[in-house]
Amino acid sequence: MKNLSKIYPYLLVVIGFTVISVLYFYPVMQGKKVFQSDIAQYTGMAKEQNDFRKETGEEPYWTNSAFGGMPTYQLGANYPHNYIKQLDNLIRFLPRPADYLFLYFIGFFILLKALKVDNLKAFFGALAFGFSTYMIIILGVGHNAKAHAIAYMPMVVAGVIMVYQKRYIAGGLLTMMAAAFEINANHFQMTYYLLFLLLVITVYYKIQYLREKDFKGLWKAFGIFILAGILAVGANATNLMATSEYAKYSTRNDSELTFSADGKKAENNNAMSYDYITEYSYGIAESLNLIAPRLFGGSNHESVGEGSPMYEFVLGQGASPTEAKDFASAVPTYWGDQPIVAAPAYIGAIVFFLFVLGMFIDKRKIKYAFLGGAVLSLLLSWGKYFPALTDFFIDFVPMYNKFRAVSSIQVILELCMPVMAILGMQAFFNSEEKARFKALWMSAATVLGIVILLFICKGMFSFTGGSDSMYLQMYGEMGPPFINALKEQRQEMYSSDLMRSAILIVLTAGTLWFFIKNKVSELTTVIIVGVLMVGDLFFVDKNYVNNDSFVSARQADIPFEATPADQQILSDTTHFRVFEVDGNMSSARASYFHKSIGGYHAAKPRKMQQLFDYQIAKNNIGVLNMLNVKYIIQKDEQGQDVPMQNPNVNGNAWFVSEVKLVNSADEEMKGLDKLDTKNAAIVNQKDFAGAVKTASFTKDSLAAVKLNVYKPNYLKYTSNNTNNGVAVFSEIYYPKGWIATIDGKETNIFCADYVLRAINVPAGKHTIEFKFQPKVVQTGSMISLFSFFGMLVLVGFGIFTKMKKKDAA
Repeated sequence: MKNLSKIYPYLLVVIGFTVISVLYFYPVMQGKKVFQSDIAQYTGMAKEQNDFRKETGEEPYWTNSAFGGMPTYQLGANYPHNYIKQLDNLIRFLPRPADYLFLYFIGFFILLKALKVDNLKAFFGALAFGFSTYMIIILGVGHNAKAHAIAYMPMVVAGVIMVYQKRYIAGGLLTMMAAAFEINANHFQMTYYLLFLLLVITVYYKIQYLREKDFKGLWKAFGIFILAGILAVGANATNLMATSEYAKYSTRNDSELTFSADGKKAENNNAMSYDYITEYSYGIAESLNLIAPRLFGGSNHESVGEGSPMYEFVLGQGASPTEAKDFASAVPTYWGDQPIVAAPAYIGAIVFFLFVLGMFIDKRKIKYAFLGGAVLSLLLSWGKYFPALTDFFIDFVPMYNKFRAVSSIQVILELCMPVMAILGMQAFFNSEEKARFKALWMSAATVLGIVILLFICKGMFSFTGGSDSMYLQMYGEMGPPFINALKEQRQEMYSSDLMRSAILIVLTAGTLWFFIKNKVSELTTVIIVGVLMVGDLFFVDKNYVNNDSFVSARQADIPFEATPADQQILSDTTHFRVFEVDGNMSSARASYFHKSIGGYHAAKPRKMQQLFDYQIAKNNIGVLNMLNVKYIIQKDEQGQDVPMQNPNVNGNAWFVSEVKLVNSADEEMKGLDKLDTKNAAIVNQKDFAGAVKTASFTKDSLAAVKLNVYKPNYLKYTSNNTNNGVAVFSEIYYPKGWIATIDGKETNIFCADYVLRAINVPAGKHTIEFKFQPKVVQTGSMISLFSFFGMLVLVGFGIFTKMKKKDAA
């Protein structure tokens, strides 16, 4: 009974988080799903591999449905012995996206408990973290991997803090498991940003240990972290190794070309330019959205409702009430410095107020570690608007220049500030009356002073957005009055949200003051403040992710409908590729139905992206021919998709009569400008020295290579040629994992025409096979198996030691 009484409060917490997660996303109980734009694109990209897995039970690790062909390592590939992923699936037992919301709550609750916060305060703190607007909006748009990684961040921090608190066994095991789950989430940008916070916390504790001259304890903590890190990384070895391998051939790696697509000399060969990395940078003033959500307009598609200035403006132009209401449901009110925003990054006025309160009243020095993490995160989120720090990190901090959208580092701030808010609330109740009163009035004066200052400074803002000039041109004569109405709408939102935040802060400060005066109990005060804090965020979130965000399960699972053009192409049962002109290289719609040379991915195959920029975008039909693009989907005058058949495709494979040897990637790319791809091929001998023994070949009219069997990871051909020759295959060259055999004997594959596979074929009739058998999966899987076994041993040892100590006590 005694053990049950200890577990009971935590059981209630888990039940509470479960119920709240499901209630917030209650349409999931009706079988509906959130329509997530990014997940729709992922569904298109992964269609071929998922279908193949379902039909055969095998994992292909390669797909030809996107970018001509690429590994599936970043498309949800399933690896052998990935037991961490299976455990993670057990934890996320709720329907999506309620599972991620639940994980937000649980992770943050564990962190607050590691910091010895009372259960009720930790409960409300976890809700405040989970309902932070950014956390909800990324679920709405489909950044599931990002949400997944963020959800495990607090657990990792909790484990690290517990180890530094000398709770070595529990802290070490939590660090190991949480880090393994964090890496498994597969959003390395978020994990990378987490390391900055862990570094700040480590510096704080290192100073404490050195002051106490506890060198043994410090080394013991570091030893635990090393062991936990090795096993956490090892348990995810396959994914990490596969990702590392693919990254070298993706757009995240540096270019080998020294000239740009317009023919000019490239300024640098960095994988991502400075402008690309910092495109999404928070404006300095825009960061005030943390305490009032729509200071800068909210989103690019803000619902402003009936009776708003924009609603009245549209009515005044002769629109019906229904038309005005529809227009007011998606108004481009955002006028900040980022290109596009789905929702403001609002942490809550009350959370901010309690954060300031914590800085005044909490005596624990750990608050400075979280403050340091929050400040660093804020400064880095400004990106190009704070170049002194951003440029330093891009130039000198390892891997920082591999990630874009620097504004997303603000997730660290959105973790740190709620922690300090709840620590501040707890410190308030644990302090003497005099200290409470002093801290309360100082906090209220500080935060309300900021709000009043923003009211006063309203006239200093232009309320003009970067896209306003586009609307001026779009609406012609109506452009100026439309912009004026838009500005009025933005000004009203600015004032109303500041007033809203001020009222919430006054209510919170008033409740705490009543507690000081013994008018209300601590329990009642915590509940009132907690409900206000969570309710504030809840109602802001509902502006951006609500019941309208849900669609039927079928619509979410089948996000693309086949057009008549798609159906016509699908009637052709041969093996070929499709180019959807409208989608270019940024849509996976065509990938859902066909073998497409386009797709949607944050890390595209670098050479295919370059081939598009340097050749396909310039209408080089010869390149489309060599890629076996048999159909080109274009829009007609009515905007309908029309499949244009390309009669000149090279087919699945062919023999060439000439091989042009070049010495650089530049020469290889330029050589494609006017290459007769049916009869000639280009090979970069710098990378493939000796691959071709002679530059010319005799090719008779009957020489041919025929595709007999197609699978994503297996291709079988029959070749027939009276002479020795070079066969070029319209399949993307990837140097890791593909094995070619001629009559069962392995032969070397080399790259031709910048992106394609080629092999030397002896005279006669032969069977040629390509198999994708990535060694990285085989090696990584064994490492994962042994690492997970090591984790089980340590968990067993931890439980045994705990029980032994309990028996001794």
